[in-house]
Amino acid sequence: MTKPETPLLDKVRIPADLKGFSDAQLRQVADELRTETIAAVSETGGHLGAGLGVVELTVALHAVFDTPRDKLIWDVSHQSYPHKILTGRRDRIRTLRQKDGLSGFTKRSESPYDPFGAAHSSTSISAALGFAVARDLGGQVPEGLGDAIAVIGDGAMSAGMAFEAMNNAGALKKRLIVILNDNEMSIAPPVGALSSYLTRLYAGAPFQEFKAAAKGAVSLLPPPFQEGAKRAKELLKSLTVGGTLFEELGFSYVGPLDGHDMEQLLPVLRTVKARATGPILLHVITKKGKGYAPAEKADDKGHATAKFDVLTGKQHKAPSNAPSYTKVFAESLLKEAAEDSRICAVTAAMPDGTGLNLFAERYPSRLFDVGIAEQHAVTFAAGLAAGGLKPFCALYSTFLQRGYDQIVHDVAIQRLPVRFAIDRAGLVGADGATHAGSFDTAFLANLPGITVMAAADEAELVHMVATAAAHDEGPIAFRYPRGEGEGVTMPERGAVLQIGKGRILREGSRVALLSFGTRLGETLRACEALDARGIKATVADARFAKPLDRDLILQLARHHEALITIEEGAIGGFGSHVAQLLAEEGIFDSGLKYRSMVLPDIFIDQASPADMYAVAKLNAADIEAKVLDTLGVAQLQSRA
Repeated sequence: MTKPETPLLDKVRIPADLKGFSDAQLRQVADELRTETIAAVSETGGHLGAGLGVVELTVALHAVFDTPRDKLIWDVSHQSYPHKILTGRRDRIRTLRQKDGLSGFTKRSESPYDPFGAAHSSTSISAALGFAVARDLGGQVPEGLGDAIAVIGDGAMSAGMAFEAMNNAGALKKRLIVILNDNEMSIAPPVGALSSYLTRLYAGAPFQEFKAAAKGAVSLLPPPFQEGAKRAKELLKSLTVGGTLFEELGFSYVGPLDGHDMEQLLPVLRTVKARATGPILLHVITKKGKGYAPAEKADDKGHATAKFDVLTGKQHKAPSNAPSYTKVFAESLLKEAAEDSRICAVTAAMPDGTGLNLFAERYPSRLFDVGIAEQHAVTFAAGLAAGGLKPFCALYSTFLQRGYDQIVHDVAIQRLPVRFAIDRAGLVGADGATHAGSFDTAFLANLPGITVMAAADEAELVHMVATAAAHDEGPIAFRYPRGEGEGVTMPERGAVLQIGKGRILREGSRVALLSFGTRLGETLRACEALDARGIKATVADARFAKPLDRDLILQLARHHEALITIEEGAIGGFGSHVAQLLAEEGIFDSGLKYRSMVLPDIFIDQASPADMYAVAKLNAADIEAKVLDTLGVAQLQSRA
């Protein structure tokens, strides 16, 4: 593909190179940066819309401030591709989200221009405040400590952590710059009172300096103008909502500004840099997907895309042979909801990602998108359950971590039947370690009274949705991965599984393989290779990590020389519970060879899922090798 013409951007190796450009040239740099971002993402896939929305803001911030001494912290940071292009990584931008390539998020180990890593939302203000306090207390880092600037979206601003940080920052009165990047568009349309409040802040309002000054920038004006501005502010108080909420938290409020107008952005940022004393909130209105028509027209504004054709925006997605687990979950839940009006669903700003957009269309009054607020989602679901409903709380594994205290206190201790649908379990590919679902089995299965299941394939997922719907004896969770199923025959309706009972898929001798989750397919493929060596393994699908199928596990242990568990989770999960059972029952005393195949004790960087599972040593060839090693077969052959 031909690279776009970018004569000015070609002169920018690091942000300091922007200092020599005029404002008109900076506008051209922004245009070229947008073109380069579109061209790069068309080749790699990734988060497109968010970055296009902040192109002008990215150029303006790097032109005005002195990064990396000034700490620029992007919340979530899926909007950081333009930032990466400007900060010495342009030559690697077409390796985004690929094995050994650039991360799709900011990453401290990747560049000094990424002072704080991210990928989950609503952390930037807390981190920026930490940098500001470190600066004032004499902290030392190689690049120095200057200003701390957090750029946070309106969707992320709805999370409690952002307000906790704002409240603390207002009380500490440290010089701190928070830029509210307000595009009225997180991944899903933003929900809640804060979103309505922000909409009212600029509804129908012309972007005028006079109005911006009247709404909180008074302290930034030269003294002679301050008096007049104060009078204007009093006049306007009755006409406008103003930045009241933020001012009550102790922030000077400036805005709203047009985030795509360099003539507004540059002077205001320069004034803020020159005059700000305490915490200041700059309210910037942007458009997600700005400047690229296919993204602007898309419902999600090009949030996450596959590789695509630049001219048409058409994405290159391989046709699917099997339904995705997410879709299977959503369709199964719809069938259960049709039979039981008490079934409802809760998601945290991810109705599309969890498949619950289908549920919202059919049962709008029973779907609750609570915004980016997993703690609230869990306790809200607990309240729904206590009130006699049957809530399904559908969250990605990596985001469920944020609600752990609520799972313990508000759900488990009270034995409330909240159903946790845990999407994106296991390794997810291009988003890397921050989005991997590695820990949910370990952090859930140690809670008293909870039921924890993992679907081995898409048919099993249908049964687990039905099982969860029927389960009223405390909390129940089921995990399933991203991506397509195995292509198995699908049941018309889910059958309710017997709690704590697994199944044997094939009988063998010497070695038993006990799988928990979707590595079952790889386990069966490993058995085919073992058959060729004359080793016929027994294969079982555990289905449950809590409660364990004691009878099945003890039977496998007593009738085989070796027992190997296989799971897509960190140490401390299913295999650890099996080991505990075997130890308590004295099985190891009689010489059972036991091994547990889990994710390694590292964070695995982005690559294709197959490559990531190769690193984790959880593919069919790895399972075969583990069997041979455990039985001593490999050693015998190598000696021969």
